[in-house]
Amino acid sequence: MRELLTIGRYFKKKFHQRIRKIPISLQGFTCPNIDGSVARGGCIYCRNESFSPSLIKLDKTIHTKMNFKITENLILGIQLQQLEEQFCWHANFHKDKFDIQKYMIYLQSFSNTYAPFETLKAIYDKSLSFPNVVGMSIGTRVDCIEDKTLDLLQEYTLNQKEIWLEYGIQSTFEETLKATNRGHGIAGIAELFKKTRQRGIKVCAHLIYGLPNETPEMMLESLQTVLSWGIDGIKIHPLYVVSQTKLAKMYEQGLYQPITLETYGELIAKSLEIIPQDIIIQRISSGAHDETLIAPKWCFDKNIQMRYLREKLKDIGIQY
Repeated sequence: MRELLTIGRYFKKKFHQRIRKIPISLQGFTCPNIDGSVARGGCIYCRNESFSPSLIKLDKTIHTKMNFKITENLILGIQLQQLEEQFCWHANFHKDKFDIQKYMIYLQSFSNTYAPFETLKAIYDKSLSFPNVVGMSIGTRVDCIEDKTLDLLQEYTLNQKEIWLEYGIQSTFEETLKATNRGHGIAGIAELFKKTRQRGIKVCAHLIYGLPNETPEMMLESLQTVLSWGIDGIKIHPLYVVSQTKLAKMYEQGLYQPITLETYGELIAKSLEIIPQDIIIQRISSGAHDETLIAPKWCFDKNIQMRYLREKLKDIGIQY
């Protein structure tokens, strides 16, 4: 039975103890396909509150939005306060309940490199200043990263911090990216991954299985393409429909049929046979655990997903 190199096993091997990723959602962060820089309305499936419950608690009366062009960030103090409050709450919870002593900051919601450089530096510096923080994982898009940000992140790696950039790719098919209003194509991504990894920053690529009009063969081809670009880790998610999205309207009109658990399980099994054993598997399941989920219902309960996937993987000699 082959044991997968999960993110938990990777951390345990490197740091000799359990590491908890602390999810952080900060006021003002957004994406260039929401604010109109490259598109409007965001990805057709995206409702960030469904992925990041911390967003619900943010102050809706504050309208300052991050981008590369703003010259003065009037809410930086609020962002730093939110960062500290969220970190302390999560760290104390996991220390008290699970006796976890070390942490990774996970800047999760929206594009967390899409802000003025001075803002990013202040947030990253504070993130890595907390006690028992071994590093930082940053969720972003391939069109939201500047060389000076990569250089800054490299400085942290030289100070022995574990730094990851989590790039949302979702698909490598241009027609899919256009249909989902992604706002970018795949040109230049291979070079970006190379530049990132040359600086000692680890790359985690995100893929979504079940995007509109994609066949299983297309999904596996996206995986092969991303692997060819060079990565350190991967997250694979099933696409699910949440309320107040364009995908929800498509589903209600019969224009989109969600992926089944059986098909998703087959794809995950085939994917894990393809992925090299030194690639860190960060996630193979996802869902919305609240009333925003419309379909498929199997994405409501992660335990249902994982029980099914683990049994499926056992059949091919893989232990998750």
